[in-house]
Amino acid sequence: MLRRLFIGLSESRRLRSLAESSSMGRRTSTRFVAGTTVADALAAARTVNQLGMAVSIDNLGENVTQASEARQSAALYHELLDDISVNRLDANVSLKLTHMGLDVDEELATELVSGLVAKAAANGNFVRVDMEGSPYTERTLGFVRALHRAPGNQGRVGAVIQAYLYRSEKDAATLLGERIRIRLCKGAYNEPPEIAFPHKPDVDANYVKLMKMLLKSSIYHGIATHDEKMIAATIDFARAERIPPEAFEFQMLYGIRRDLQQQLVREGWRMRVYIPFGTEWYPYLMRRLAERPANVLFIARNLLRG
Repeated sequence: MLRRLFIGLSESRRLRSLAESSSMGRRTSTRFVAGTTVADALAAARTVNQLGMAVSIDNLGENVTQASEARQSAALYHELLDDISVNRLDANVSLKLTHMGLDVDEELATELVSGLVAKAAANGNFVRVDMEGSPYTERTLGFVRALHRAPGNQGRVGAVIQAYLYRSEKDAATLLGERIRIRLCKGAYNEPPEIAFPHKPDVDANYVKLMKMLLKSSIYHGIATHDEKMIAATIDFARAERIPPEAFEFQMLYGIRRDLQQQLVREGWRMRVYIPFGTEWYPYLMRRLAERPANVLFIARNLLRG
């Protein structure tokens, strides 16, 4: 019930406008969002790197309605890729296609994201194309596959697979056949039972099934979860199959289970922390609360500290 509530809140334009313009809202977001500027994101990345963890930086935003907004977003990512290189950070970038203008003009989005992947390839870096709600699944995967086929882009662009979708096993097999790197997550959008597993045990079972596919592929993937049962299943499988820790990485979100992040690093596993920044943080925060309602307690404690 709480999951449905927070997903519903994430889709409210009115609440989003109120939250993102209020000082209370910005204060609430600080546990999970690095700040509003590139400098904030770089500072957070440097701190996380010092703790022995890699990062993926995401400028929050989606569903832009003007070509100028998309071009501005792409320019910021070019700046990020340059700053990562200059500062020698262990970091890559994540982006959403609707932030690059997919809803405005698909050719524009292709132009902008192709330029970013080319920049990342030239810098020896990597671009993760995030997954959005199910209306975008097919186009997003097709987009990534086309980008990956372009000369020089192999291994420089990756996709996200959401375990709660019935189609994900087939999609993962297609991506693996083309040796495309995958971030595996459970999924954080409100999807109907016709296309997604409605019950957590079924999502978990599919997650473990997909995780095993990924780890056996000999491609470097990200196992994105804060669920200790999923983490334990991954470690058990890796050890049983003699898959070395450097063959994949765990991924977690900025501000969530910091203790577990550092514990896994101490135990010799690779960790990448997803660091979001920017003013458009409200939908992101609501989806994080939907994924793990216990995060509400973290926010309440931070607010009460004054």
